[in-house]
Amino acid sequence: MSQWVFKGLRTGVKTTRYPRGAETAAGVTPGLPVGGEMDGAAAEAMANRCPTQALQAAPGKIAVDYRRCIHCYRCVRGVDHPLDWQSTYEWAALRDSPEALGRSFERSSHILVVDAGDCGACLNEVKQLNNPYYNMHRLGFFITPTPRHADILLVVGPVTDHLRFALQKIYDAMPAPKRVVAVGACALSGGVFANSFVCAKGVAEVLPVDVEVPGHPPPPLAILHGLLVAVGRRLPSTLLSMPAPAARTVKP
Repeated sequence: MSQWVFKGLRTGVKTTRYPRGAETAAGVTPGLPVGGEMDGAAAEAMANRCPTQALQAAPGKIAVDYRRCIHCYRCVRGVDHPLDWQSTYEWAALRDSPEALGRSFERSSHILVVDAGDCGACLNEVKQLNNPYYNMHRLGFFITPTPRHADILLVVGPVTDHLRFALQKIYDAMPAPKRVVAVGACALSGGVFANSFVCAKGVAEVLPVDVEVPGHPPPPLAILHGLLVAVGRRLPSTLLSMPAPAARTVKP
């Protein structure tokens, strides 16, 4: 038994320093594309490459709707003028301006995770928050299996039709005050499944969303940032400053 104690002492603490300090380890984020200046023809051609219409051409520039971006890299690979790429992870933003949960929730909040039709990618990233590297317990976040004990409802997936009623029932069963955190492009806009015959265009079509975490999937640090934003312990990102997505037609 003592060998494990000595091994732990030799290994030291491996948990990320975030949010006390910036995380600089390789591979903690897939990054996001950055819009900017681009001539009209090139911008239109670039926008047509995006399978979810996350890229929007405008006169002399191209903009990125991060609620729809699925990290397909078609805007940086196989093109003459690739977009710049940012390797950040604090992506979460407030959808509206909810009232503060209160100081009692800042250091201890219980989270109910609901898979509303997720492909498995975002849910797997959420699971990583419980491992020793991210260790969300040190920040006062705990998973609960019941809505009666939940302060935060974390939803992944576009919300399939058979989950609409169940998701609403879960939300109604949660005590107030409460927060809804939508995680991933599918939860924010429907992603590649938007406007299909079996699902909604994201969680906001069913529930009032407080915090949005873009990405497909977002890395664990981005999800952790979303939880910190939800309880008022971290400032939100300005990535999602453009309006929430309107109804659209998916390309065949």
